[in-house]
Amino acid sequence: MRFATYNIEWMNSLFADDGSLWNDNERASRYGVTRGEQTAALAVVFRALDADAVLVVEAPDDSKSRSTVPALETFAEAAGLRARRAVIGFSNDTQQEIALLYDPDALSVTHDPQHSAEAPRFDNGFSIDLDIDATADNVVFSKPPLELSVETQQGTALRLIGAHLKSKAPYGAKSHDEVMRIAIANRRKQLAQAIWLRRRIDAHLRAGDSLMVLGDLNDGPGLDEYEHLFGRSSVEILLGSDDAALFDPHARMALQPRRLGVAPTTARFWIRPEKRYLQALLDYIMVSQDLADIQPRWRIWHPLDDPDCWQQPGLRDALVAASDHFPVSLDIDV
Repeated sequence: MRFATYNIEWMNSLFADDGSLWNDNERASRYGVTRGEQTAALAVVFRALDADAVLVVEAPDDSKSRSTVPALETFAEAAGLRARRAVIGFSNDTQQEIALLYDPDALSVTHDPQHSAEAPRFDNGFSIDLDIDATADNVVFSKPPLELSVETQQGTALRLIGAHLKSKAPYGAKSHDEVMRIAIANRRKQLAQAIWLRRRIDAHLRAGDSLMVLGDLNDGPGLDEYEHLFGRSSVEILLGSDDAALFDPHARMALQPRRLGVAPTTARFWIRPEKRYLQALLDYIMVSQDLADIQPRWRIWHPLDDPDCWQQPGLRDALVAASDHFPVSLDIDV
């Protein structure tokens, strides 16, 4: 069985308000392609993935005038996908939802948000002292994680949590001091969200649940110069340690101490002032130890790094055109 996570840049702009695909020659919100070209590229990628379930990060908007589920199911039908049913959790106001597109013949899926005193429901607030001033701050998710109860065709029960943690970009800063202040505040908030999510992870592990945490964490070891102020990245917080550790081989590789070397990457961004691309490891599928013991196989569908993707020009070009992130998949016998 294959699970995947895929952040799709500006997927919302590919759909009209009624959920139909524009699929035309107008420019897409993704730079350099039309809406029709991006839609066609996504269809190629999704068909190549052929996943039983795909967490769609930055899925189409869910609001008074738009709906995520019909939009994704329209896309799945147009692309001829077996993962043809969609589910979302708590919608948000960013026009970037978190949704799961899945094959109903392989999985049964239910939105099943949890709540406890230590880790409130993700559409609520989380009280934590962020700046060590003895005053609790109320943290909220701009994109509440998606909590799912899943049962496979073989009868295996799983818990899936899809996440898209807040970006640390210092939007609105007009000076170096403002950049630093906003970046530090955003990182502090992101780490608080990671602590909140980690508490939910701990509760599932204590209950003996088989767990996957997947999505775009917008963070990783060494990603920015402010990390040393806090000691850990949100990725390290979510992974945990010892008996409560989750496992992701790409995260483990990136966390290895090294002065020089390579690390896997899942995203590729154009840096306009420097006229070059920046690559980063942002997308993960973390699993509980019982799932890791089954020896699943992880894959980053990077068009330049994965030999199979590189050797298929149609897929390689589609991956580049479809998004600035690349899918991550997990093959596992459950």
